Amino acid sequence: MGKLPSNFKYVLITPARDEAAFIRKTLETIVSQTVLPLKWVIVSDGSTDGTDEIVKEFSAKHPWIELLRMPDRKERHFGGKVYAFNAGQARVQDLDYNVIGNLDGDTSFEPDYLEYLLEQFAQNPRLGVAGTNYIENAWDAALKHDYRFSNIEDVTGQCQLFRRECFKAIGGYQPSKNGGVDLIATISARMHGWETRVFTGKLLFHHRQQGTAQFHRYTVELSNGRKDYMFGSHPLWEISRATYRLTKKPIVLGGCLLFAGYFWAMVTGKKKIVSPEFVTFRRREQMLRLSRIMRRMFGVARSTPTADPAAVAAK
Repeated sequence: MGKLPSNFKYVLITPARDEAAFIRKTLETIVSQTVLPLKWVIVSDGSTDGTDEIVKEFSAKHPWIELLRMPDRKERHFGGKVYAFNAGQARVQDLDYNVIGNLDGDTSFEPDYLEYLLEQFAQNPRLGVAGTNYIENAWDAALKHDYRFSNIEDVTGQCQLFRRECFKAIGGYQPSKNGGVDLIATISARMHGWETRVFTGKLLFHHRQQGTAQFHRYTVELSNGRKDYMFGSHPLWEISRATYRLTKKPIVLGGCLLFAGYFWAMVTGKKKIVSPEFVTFRRREQMLRLSRIMRRMFGVARSTPTADPAAVAAK
């Protein structure tokens, strides 16, 4: 690995609610990193399972770890996670850092993982958002995304790092009770002209299936399909995604639930929760990506140039 500039600093924020089963592993992971954060604020969002006590154990030994306790709230939704993140961000706003990261409290990775990602920012001043592919303790131990068919520019939220200027430009995370805050942030960054990228040189281990904090593991794809519609995904893209999902565990069921969730939201008139400009930009990206996939699969030559999605969004 290349040498990271000594003045290149980062901070981490971890919204955590009842993560006692996983957060010790995450804490052990961060204190073992080859490059330590300037500050790591763990925001306990109403935890009642011993999460706070585990964090206090580590913060007593490492003064750069801070536990921040949020007031209790009865309703659990993704918007609350953003409010917790914002509370943590307020604790680091006066620090001199280059990169801010949102880290889930149920993750782990190799000791040089964060140094690897920080070097990508140091080498590319236009890089606004970065992360890696991940393995999830769900249906099997396979990689979560096959980037022959997934967008390598869509950085998922288990560990999502932002250049400070990029995060400011997009107005930070936008609260959404329906989730998708990491997707909205990543696409918004591209709409503002920043590069976003999943780097495949390292892997993150996610110790709980994504979405199962709110939904059963067998129905989470139904929710994902509904959210895809509400976040402006193109129908043709969703059909292709659901077809591909048929081959992944749970075999057939996952793809069918994804398809059903999307088109049920469509026929029942679910309201989109992103702007028309966001929908236009996202659908244009999806169609360009689908076109590239089809050319790669069937060897169709490119005959006409395609427009830049950023130019489409700027109109």
